[in-house]
Amino acid sequence: MNAFSLPRKLVVAGLIVDGRGLVLITQRRADQALGGYWEFPGGKVEPGEGPAPALIRELAEELGAAVEVGRIWEVLHHVYPGFELVLLVYRCRLAPGATVGAVEVADLRWVPPAELAAHDILPADQPLVHRLVAEGPPPWVAPASAEISVKPLV
Repeated sequence: MNAFSLPRKLVVAGLIVDGRGLVLITQRRADQALGGYWEFPGGKVEPGEGPAPALIRELAEELGAAVEVGRIWEVLHHVYPGFELVLLVYRCRLAPGATVGAVEVADLRWVPPAELAAHDILPADQPLVHRLVAEGPPPWVAPASAEISVKPLV
Protein backbone atom coordinates (compact mmCIF):
# COMPACT_ATOMS: atom_id res chain seq x y z
CA MET A 1 0.00 0.00 0.00
CA ASN A 2 1.46 3.39 -0.97
CA ALA A 3 0.75 6.84 0.45
CA PHE A 4 -1.76 7.54 -2.32
CA SER A 5 -4.01 4.69 -1.17
CA LEU A 6 -3.79 5.27 2.59
CA PRO A 7 -6.65 6.86 4.50
CA ARG A 8 -5.93 10.52 5.23
CA LYS A 9 -6.61 12.15 8.62
CA LEU A 10 -6.86 15.89 9.13
CA VAL A 11 -5.52 16.76 12.57
CA VAL A 12 -5.10 20.06 14.40
CA ALA A 13 -2.62 20.93 17.13
CA GLY A 14 -2.17 23.93 19.37
CA LEU A 15 1.18 25.56 19.92
CA ILE A 16 0.40 27.04 23.34
CA VAL A 17 3.10 29.33 24.73
CA ASP A 18 2.96 30.93 28.17
CA GLY A 19 4.26 34.34 29.21
CA ARG A 20 7.68 32.89 30.01
CA GLY A 21 8.10 31.42 26.52
CA LEU A 22 7.45 27.84 27.68
CA VAL A 23 5.63 25.50 25.31
CA LEU A 24 2.88 23.12 26.42
CA ILE A 25 3.26 19.46 25.46
CA THR A 26 1.08 16.54 26.48
CA GLN A 27 1.78 12.84 26.89
CA ARG A 28 -0.42 10.29 25.17
CA ARG A 29 -2.17 7.78 27.42
CA ALA A 30 -0.92 4.18 27.49
CA ASP A 31 -4.22 2.93 26.00
CA GLN A 32 -3.79 5.09 22.87
CA ALA A 33 -1.82 4.38 19.71
CA LEU A 34 1.77 5.52 20.31
CA GLY A 35 1.05 5.68 24.04
CA GLY A 36 3.71 7.38 26.13
CA TYR A 37 4.85 9.72 23.35
CA TRP A 38 4.72 13.47 23.89
CA GLU A 39 2.91 15.73 21.44
CA PHE A 40 1.50 19.16 20.89
CA PRO A 41 -2.11 18.95 22.13
CA GLY A 42 -4.98 18.65 19.67
CA GLY A 43 -6.76 15.98 17.70
CA LYS A 44 -8.85 14.94 14.72
CA VAL A 45 -11.15 17.24 12.83
CA GLU A 46 -14.56 15.58 12.74
CA PRO A 47 -16.74 15.53 9.59
CA GLY A 48 -18.52 18.86 9.13
CA GLU A 49 -16.24 20.60 11.64
CA GLY A 50 -13.83 23.42 10.84
CA PRO A 51 -10.18 23.15 11.95
CA ALA A 52 -10.23 26.03 14.47
CA PRO A 53 -13.49 24.93 16.15
CA ALA A 54 -12.10 21.36 16.26
CA LEU A 55 -8.99 22.63 18.04
CA ILE A 56 -11.05 24.56 20.58
CA ARG A 57 -13.10 21.40 21.23
CA GLU A 58 -10.06 19.11 21.47
CA LEU A 59 -8.18 21.38 23.87
CA ALA A 60 -11.25 21.70 26.09
CA GLU A 61 -11.61 17.89 26.13
CA GLU A 62 -7.92 17.10 26.67
CA LEU A 63 -6.90 19.96 28.96
CA GLY A 64 -10.14 21.34 30.36
CA ALA A 65 -9.01 24.72 29.07
CA ALA A 66 -10.51 27.51 27.03
CA VAL A 67 -8.10 28.81 24.41
CA GLU A 68 -7.85 31.53 21.83
CA VAL A 69 -6.82 30.18 18.42
CA GLY A 70 -4.45 32.37 16.45
CA ARG A 71 -3.01 31.92 12.99
CA ILE A 72 -1.71 28.73 11.46
CA TRP A 73 1.98 28.47 12.26
CA GLU A 74 2.82 25.26 10.37
CA VAL A 75 1.30 22.66 8.08
CA LEU A 76 2.86 19.19 8.12
CA HIS A 77 2.35 15.88 6.35
CA HIS A 78 3.48 12.57 7.82
CA VAL A 79 2.92 8.98 6.72
CA TYR A 80 2.34 6.47 9.51
CA PRO A 81 1.80 2.75 8.87
CA GLY A 82 -1.83 2.49 7.85
CA PHE A 83 -2.67 6.20 7.34
CA GLU A 84 -1.32 9.54 6.34
CA LEU A 85 -1.70 12.60 8.51
CA VAL A 86 -2.11 16.25 7.54
CA LEU A 87 -1.43 18.42 10.57
CA LEU A 88 -2.46 22.07 10.92
CA VAL A 89 -0.61 23.70 13.81
CA TYR A 90 -2.13 26.88 15.19
CA ARG A 91 -0.49 29.35 17.55
CA CYS A 92 -2.79 29.40 20.58
CA ARG A 93 -2.95 31.02 23.96
CA LEU A 94 -4.97 30.30 27.05
CA ALA A 95 -8.07 32.42 27.44
CA PRO A 96 -7.84 34.96 30.29
CA GLY A 97 -8.10 33.14 33.62
CA ALA A 98 -7.90 29.67 32.03
CA THR A 99 -5.71 26.92 33.46
CA VAL A 100 -4.76 23.53 32.07
CA GLY A 101 -5.05 20.05 33.54
CA ALA A 102 -4.34 16.52 32.32
CA VAL A 103 -8.00 15.62 31.67
CA GLU A 104 -7.74 13.18 28.73
CA VAL A 105 -3.94 12.96 28.56
CA ALA A 106 -1.46 11.05 30.71
CA ASP A 107 0.57 14.13 31.66
CA LEU A 108 1.43 17.64 30.55
CA ARG A 109 4.50 19.84 30.83
CA TRP A 110 5.52 23.41 30.14
CA VAL A 111 8.92 23.11 28.47
CA PRO A 112 11.52 25.57 27.17
CA PRO A 113 11.89 25.07 23.39
CA ALA A 114 15.55 24.07 23.83
CA GLU A 115 14.46 21.12 26.03
CA LEU A 116 11.73 19.73 23.75
CA ALA A 117 14.15 17.32 22.06
CA ALA A 118 14.77 15.63 25.44
CA HIS A 119 11.19 14.32 25.31
CA ASP A 120 10.03 11.36 23.24
CA ILE A 121 8.02 13.45 20.75
CA LEU A 122 5.70 11.87 18.17
CA PRO A 123 7.35 11.42 14.76
CA ALA A 124 4.81 13.71 13.06
CA ASP A 125 5.61 16.50 15.57
CA GLN A 126 9.41 16.29 15.25
CA PRO A 127 9.64 19.07 12.60
CA LEU A 128 7.87 21.39 15.04
CA VAL A 129 10.52 20.71 17.67
CA HIS A 130 13.31 21.48 15.20
CA ARG A 131 11.63 24.72 14.12
CA LEU A 132 10.98 25.84 17.71
CA VAL A 133 14.58 25.17 18.69
CA ALA A 134 15.87 27.09 15.65
CA GLU A 135 13.43 30.03 15.72
CA GLY A 136 11.86 30.09 19.16
CA PRO A 137 8.12 30.39 19.70
CA PRO A 138 6.27 32.68 17.31
CA PRO A 139 4.55 35.78 18.64
CA TRP A 140 0.80 35.77 19.17
CA VAL A 141 -1.10 37.06 16.14
CA ALA A 142 -4.89 37.02 16.22
CA PRO A 143 -6.45 35.54 13.11
CA ALA A 144 -8.47 37.53 10.64
CA SER A 145 -12.12 36.85 11.43
CA ALA A 146 -12.54 34.93 8.14
CA GLU A 147 -9.85 32.44 9.20
CA ILE A 148 -11.89 31.06 12.10
CA SER A 149 -15.42 31.39 10.81
CA VAL A 150 -17.28 28.23 9.96
CA LYS A 151 -18.90 28.40 6.55
CA PRO A 152 -20.73 25.58 4.75
CA LEU A 153 -19.21 24.42 1.49
CA VAL A 154 -21.51 25.11 -1.43
